[in-house]
Amino acid sequence: MNWKVLEHVPLLLYILAAKTLILCLAFAGVKMYQRKRLEAKQQNLEAEKKKQTEKKTN
Repeated sequence: MNWKVLEHVPLLLYILAAKTLILCLAFAGVKMYQRKRLEAKQQNLEAEKKKQTEKKTN
């Protein structure tokens, strides 16, 4: 077995950990973006419903 390969294992583990952290942060960011977009869409729908009810009462 080539023992010199084992010298690079810590570096590879750091790279793997950094990649995992970046992916987790990216997924969390996407989820936050989707939630904000959905909330904005719901608020727009509620505002439209309010306008329609106001038009009907007038």
